[in-house]
Amino acid sequence: MEKTYDAAAIEPRVADRWEAADAFRAGAGAKPGADPFSIVIPPPNVTGSLHIGHALNNTLQDILVRHRRMLGQNVLWQPGLDHAGIATQMVVERQLAERKEPGRRAMGREAFIERIWQWKGESGGAILGQLRRLGASCDWSRERFTMDDGLSRAVRRVFVQLHREGLIYRDKRLVNWDPKLLTAISDIEVEQREIRGHLWHFRYPVEGRDYDPSNPATFITVATTRPETMLGDSGVAVNGSDERYTDLVGKNVRLPLVGRVIPVVADDYADPEAGSGAVKITPAHDFNDFEVGERHGLARISVLAADATISIRDNAEFLEGLFPADGERAVGMFEGLDRFAARKLIVDWMEGEGYLAKVEDHVHMVPHGDRGGVPIEPFLTDQWYVDTKTLAQPAIASVREGRTTFVPRNWEKTYFDWMENIQPWCISRQLWWGHQIPAWYGPDGAVFVDEDEEIVAGAALAHYVTNGTLTDAQAREMAETGSVFDGFLRRDEDVLDTWFSSALWPFSTLGWPDQTPELATYYPTNVLVSGFDIIFFWVARMMMMGLHFTGQEPFGTVYMHALVRDKNGAKMSKSKGNVVDPLDLIDEFGADALRFTLAIMAAQGRDVKLDPQRIGGYRNFGTKLWNATRFAEMNGAEHNVPVDPEALSLPLNRWLISELATAISEVDAALESYRFNDAAAAIYRFTWNTVCDWYLELAKPVFLSEDEAAKVETRRVTGFVLDRVYALLHPFMPFLTEELWTATAGSRPRDGLLCHGEWPALAFHDSDASDDLNWLVALVGEIRSIRAEMNVPPGAEAPLVAVGVDAKTRERLVRHEAALKRLARLSSIEAAEVAPPQSVQFVLDTRAYALPLAGTIDVSAEIARLTKAAAKARTEVDRIDKKLSNERFVANAPEEVVVQEREKRADYQAEAEKLDAALAMLR
Repeated sequence: MEKTYDAAAIEPRVADRWEAADAFRAGAGAKPGADPFSIVIPPPNVTGSLHIGHALNNTLQDILVRHRRMLGQNVLWQPGLDHAGIATQMVVERQLAERKEPGRRAMGREAFIERIWQWKGESGGAILGQLRRLGASCDWSRERFTMDDGLSRAVRRVFVQLHREGLIYRDKRLVNWDPKLLTAISDIEVEQREIRGHLWHFRYPVEGRDYDPSNPATFITVATTRPETMLGDSGVAVNGSDERYTDLVGKNVRLPLVGRVIPVVADDYADPEAGSGAVKITPAHDFNDFEVGERHGLARISVLAADATISIRDNAEFLEGLFPADGERAVGMFEGLDRFAARKLIVDWMEGEGYLAKVEDHVHMVPHGDRGGVPIEPFLTDQWYVDTKTLAQPAIASVREGRTTFVPRNWEKTYFDWMENIQPWCISRQLWWGHQIPAWYGPDGAVFVDEDEEIVAGAALAHYVTNGTLTDAQAREMAETGSVFDGFLRRDEDVLDTWFSSALWPFSTLGWPDQTPELATYYPTNVLVSGFDIIFFWVARMMMMGLHFTGQEPFGTVYMHALVRDKNGAKMSKSKGNVVDPLDLIDEFGADALRFTLAIMAAQGRDVKLDPQRIGGYRNFGTKLWNATRFAEMNGAEHNVPVDPEALSLPLNRWLISELATAISEVDAALESYRFNDAAAAIYRFTWNTVCDWYLELAKPVFLSEDEAAKVETRRVTGFVLDRVYALLHPFMPFLTEELWTATAGSRPRDGLLCHGEWPALAFHDSDASDDLNWLVALVGEIRSIRAEMNVPPGAEAPLVAVGVDAKTRERLVRHEAALKRLARLSSIEAAEVAPPQSVQFVLDTRAYALPLAGTIDVSAEIARLTKAAAKARTEVDRIDKKLSNERFVANAPEEVVVQEREKRADYQAEAEKLDAALAMLR
């Protein structure tokens, strides 16, 4: 073996070994007739690069699939990429601009899409190579892409079938609209940004009363952050319980500047405690207002164009009911203005005419498009929708009835809350890159939907012959020449929301709509590992689509992992400068160290606070195992040799095998319940503490002894246990363990790769050996702890006095005398009825012990040091208590800062208690 553990050298070498063996193909290493186990990877964007969230998500998936592969199951981890409509289109458009080439529209749709495919071939999908660096053991030969031919066919099939069933339809509703990218976007593509803006209070005159700004009876005051939308107001809402406005409900007010007469309606949406209690209602430009408008039959007056400029000329909805002069004035003032320019002009006019009551500074959240970077507009437009309310019902039942479960279970409430209040899903996007909607429009607006263009042509021609638009001869000629698509039928230019194809991922990647062997074997999948932020956008939609098209839930378990935050608990963001690049961490510490850190910190429901120092610590764990293996090799450890625990004679070896069986049981239970952190911690404790710190130390005298039988047994047990350590640790640190597995083969070649090795199983427990050795370990540990707390110099030896102990303890002390003296740095071990003066006393298993430290340390000086340190710790506790008792601090400080202060308080409190306990032992 190489002298030092070098992750940078080992990891590529092991990866090549796996690649050459095609180690991760579906079913590799499976036992004959084994049960299938499958996971589909959440497909990363084709434009993406590995971020720390990907690293956590894929580490957890890889732990599951490597574990199941070693259990002998027929495993498939299905990889692939998402075409990422907006992101990819923007990348290629930016590339065209940088190269000073013709833009998208100058190039034309067909040429532009071809250019995107060219970009994908050259630059797309880099993240899959980065996932391989992380050690992801997907079946890379089965890589899918949401725009490949097979998945595109599945998308068309689903769209057409849902349309035929009335579950996909076209409607005019509000959408999140990006006025820079000129497309509808999904909620997940909207980010809320805190803006220091204003709240403008406008007076709307009551119809039939002479407006007097000094007389509140002549007007109603409304407040808005978006004055430009007042051009589209069609009502004012007040709460029915608000006595201030009882006499106004049912009456009308006149919209200043425009002159439109609009009703005052009673609606619970209006909050009597907020502002004036009256709310202007603009159904075409606000989601809440849209719902109020639906309840009261208010007009939807859209006053913005797609680029967020004012569009009111020839706008029938806007002009309806206005005096011509008012309409012409508004058109002359605002037509074509940018929304923010219109905002300023409206405010100036309202102030000049006496309708502006007041202006307040107002910090509020404004939705922005995460790609376009500009404020989005709720925009009234014709789009395609999915009737998710109908599709949601079976998906709700699946979780309620336990056929699909969430881990942690609290996410089920989030799922139900959303699914039971679900809104229609807008699935059309005004982009070129994506699945073009399979719908064609005829000259009279009739819509024809099908997967097959020939069927569309036939249906359209039959329709237009029947209604007299075409003669039989004209239709026949169009059919024969194919000219039906040359201007007669127009295909919908929109593409489907990226999440539409992703919703089919668990079954489309396996060959659906064809009934393939893979679909029959691996669907439904077993587990989905996902971040909680896409529970609505992806998880719920996969449930709906999977049930509707296959009749089965797409997965039995949904494991929702938490966020990865920085070491202080703050959310990572580029603006804060605290983003951690996992590739940099892999370069510095190795993939195994990063994986193990993420796993051991992935407690259910608790965010991961990632500190690079922790990663360095777990790299040291790998080094510890590497060095322990080298030590074992130098002492003749025999690997790949069976061991019968019942035949072992040395208590030391029987104890180790007992501890191994316990560790295997703990890891199995933790992985079964998705407690990745507990599984990793169990392996860590057994490997670092039990094997490296205790067993190998206690085995040194055996290796140096003349007892050949004891040496042979210990060498075999050492190799046997290390082999099981490699196996248990493999799902977490696959590169290191695969390398150690190969390096320790010796003269007995391994039966294949460790990734196909057998998962450890062991049922053995020797109570006597365990009690005896665990007593020794606990006693040495207690003595070491006291030595550290009392500042005993590392090289100094101290006597141990057993106070009033029984015969069994005396016998143990005699039998383990050599080990105790060596491991605990003891000068002597004696028994007495009372403890010597100036000694530190402690109790272990109801037995008392004393460490006389007079002469070893200056007891008085140590008491003074401990007293001072304890006082300092309590001072820190008091300081933090004052800070946390300040309500203003708790309310205004970032959440992570408050949490950090509470954690510091707990640490200082624990330190004070520990120091007090040490003082009590010295006094």
